[in-house]
Amino acid sequence: MFNRHDISRNACQLFGGQASCGYDWWWHSFTGFHAETGEKKAFFIEFFLCNPATGQKEPVFGQLPENQKNGVKPSYLMVKAGAWGEDAAQLHRFFGWKQIKVAHSVPYRVGAADCYVDETKTYGHVQVTKEEVNEHPEYMCGSGEMFWNLKMKKKVAFNVGYGAGSLFRRLQLFEMFWHAEGMKTLYSGEIIWNGEKYLVKPETCYGYADKNWGKDFTSPWVWLSSSNLTSKLTGRKLKNSVFDIGGGCPKVGPIALKRKLLSAFWYEGQEYEFNFSKFWTFTRTKFYCRETDEEILWHVEQKTWRNCMVTDISCRKKDMLLVNYEAPNGMKQHNRLWNGGNGVGTVKLYRDGKLVDVILAENVGCEYGEYEG
Repeated sequence: MFNRHDISRNACQLFGGQASCGYDWWWHSFTGFHAETGEKKAFFIEFFLCNPATGQKEPVFGQLPENQKNGVKPSYLMVKAGAWGEDAAQLHRFFGWKQIKVAHSVPYRVGAADCYVDETKTYGHVQVTKEEVNEHPEYMCGSGEMFWNLKMKKKVAFNVGYGAGSLFRRLQLFEMFWHAEGMKTLYSGEIIWNGEKYLVKPETCYGYADKNWGKDFTSPWVWLSSSNLTSKLTGRKLKNSVFDIGGGCPKVGPIALKRKLLSAFWYEGQEYEFNFSKFWTFTRTKFYCRETDEEILWHVEQKTWRNCMVTDISCRKKDMLLVNYEAPNGMKQHNRLWNGGNGVGTVKLYRDGKLVDVILAENVGCEYGEYEG
């Protein structure tokens, strides 16, 4: 059973070794509609914590040349907010650790100034001018302004397990750990994007919420998820369905598990899971991602003893971002990490060799990035 809510996994994990070389982030993505024209637009909000043990009053930027030269690691809360589409942009606002309030208990809470997130709500404001972008490349972002005030209800979870999950977390064995407490999340509220108001409603938000934490980032880096799903066999909207695919090259200590993805499809109340850590299911995965002049393409095939899931997604590059993160050690190896929220494609589901459904997926959240070394 993967649909098991566990808000303890959403608690801040920056303790022990990860306090001095670690990150923890909470990601939210969803769709809103222009208050006047009804235009649809996909948005994202993320709270990214890094290296509290070395924190100072002001944020410490790892990409500053003097910090690179002296081996100074980044330390801050980065509030990342933005939108996808032809005016896609990521906006970053940074806070030093003396300005941040983090609850390490359950449920989690993270806040600084007028930016806040917990299990049921988030609000905030990020503004970056063109002059700041030009003067501060260490901000790693574009220009623009976004306000948000949202409530959320997390309906379907993808609890990836990893067997003795709590022990693995305490020992901090995984280089990058993942938990999707709300792979189907209902958002309500409003966004103001560069002066334009968008309304977010539970029935049309196609919302998603997860978190990642660890010491470094995976390569390849793959993510696909959508709850805007329609059966191509019946034409029926699948209102109680969502899928989620993530991973690339998990590492347990020094051991790299190459070309591994974790996947789950909640199909109208039925579970289809493809999880390599549940060895008794004999999960097998094949995938490739590639970049054309105009698109990023994903093809994923996964099988267990009983089930099969074949996913093909594409997203136009003009609607996507090259999303930016620096690792806790100060390295920035992912420099072509494509990130989007407007992917489209199909998912084919099989059980016991028989076709269950062919599903049209829209508003697909998607990522792909890979670096050498």
